[in-house]
Amino acid sequence: MIQDSRPLIRVVAGVVLNREGDYLLSSRPEGKPYAGYWEFAGGKVEPSESELDALKREFEEELGIHIHHATPWLTKIHAYEHAHVHLRFFRIRPDEWSGEPLAREGQKWSWQKAGDFSVSPMLPANGPLLAALSVPWHLQGNTRNGFYGQNSMGEYRVVPFEAAEAEHANILISEPLLQKRGTLPAARSVWVLVENQQQWHRVQDADVIVWRVTDDEAAQAVDKVLAAGVSQPLVVYAVPYIAARYAAQWLAAGAHAVVENQETELA
Repeated sequence: MIQDSRPLIRVVAGVVLNREGDYLLSSRPEGKPYAGYWEFAGGKVEPSESELDALKREFEEELGIHIHHATPWLTKIHAYEHAHVHLRFFRIRPDEWSGEPLAREGQKWSWQKAGDFSVSPMLPANGPLLAALSVPWHLQGNTRNGFYGQNSMGEYRVVPFEAAEAEHANILISEPLLQKRGTLPAARSVWVLVENQQQWHRVQDADVIVWRVTDDEAAQAVDKVLAAGVSQPLVVYAVPYIAARYAAQWLAAGAHAVVENQETELA
């Protein structure tokens, strides 16, 4: 595979939520590449800026929104015709921003529901983000019976591969079983269960990765991958005493969700 030799441009983008659980999208203004395409607002990080400072500046300049706090979420590298970009996406909860959206650059803006986006065309790099946004931020369940939660479209359920039927859109499969099969199951989204870094690196084509954590060594491995940036939602499935010690720092570093493993035996 030929690698892009152009220098990486650091770009930040924000996933702003309102109290209904919808996400803010805006169109790119005239005069910029991909004018008229929809995206998550943001822009280039200047040499003297931190990523958070750049995010705050871009939202004020583009939409008149004041960002008070933002949490890292996903990291993507995308090669456009005009640039090779390193995209860091942040999520901003309803109580972490203020103001009313304004079209300061002549662009359009719209609140959209996760899993039911109605605007187009979408900026190419954002396709996987739209699917990831349908994954609830709060989940319950276990690896034996599956996970469940709610997004702005309603109930969301993930079913273990062994129990999945044709009508189940989201499937959970272990990494060893996936390796034995050789291909991802046919589903709207495939969640892969891993237990170590070796397995983690082998399943980067999964839609969601669930990392089962039972000790400090595994907890620190999760810290390491989060610090490097994850490109798909990472759900940490940890035994209670580990979850109590690490959950806050995992979530602050970009974990999508943390679920306590209450199983009496490992599945």
